[in-house]
Amino acid sequence: MAEKLKDKIYEYLSNHYYLNLATVSPQGRPMAHTMAYVSEDAVVYVATNKNTRKVQNIMQNPYVAYTVDEDDPDWFEMKALQIEGKASIVTNENELREVGEIMAAKFPVAADTPPDPESIMIKIKPEVIYYLDYSVKFGYREQVNL
Repeated sequence: MAEKLKDKIYEYLSNHYYLNLATVSPQGRPMAHTMAYVSEDAVVYVATNKNTRKVQNIMQNPYVAYTVDEDDPDWFEMKALQIEGKASIVTNENELREVGEIMAAKFPVAADTPPDPESIMIKIKPEVIYYLDYSVKFGYREQVNL
C-alpha cells in the first residue's frame, strides 16, 4: 500500500508546477512563498535569489512545509499534497547540473534564461507527506513517513 501511495505522490509532484513554501523567520513569524519547482521522486528543488527572505529563514531554521494543490472550486474534488521536510542549499556541481536539466525540461523558459550568479538551488527532502483526495471522501488523507 505504501508503495502505491508513494507512486501517486511522485506522479502528482511531476504533474504540477508550483508549490506554496512555508518558512519561519528568525523572529518566529511564518511566511509563505509561491515557487516553481521540479521533483525527483519526493525530493523537490526550487531556484531563488540567494538574498531572499526565504533563504535567510532556511539558513536559520531548515525545517519547512509546503503544499501542492489544485485550484478547483469543488471542495469534493480537491486533491493536494501537504509536505513537511528539511531544506538545504545545493552545492554539488553534478547535482546542480542534473537539476538544471530537469528544470529546463519542465520549464523551457529556464533553458533560455542566462545564468544568474545571485541564484541558488534549494533542495527539500520530505519527512512526512499527506496525500489529500476528497473525491474519495470529504477530509480523506493518507500519510507516508520517509
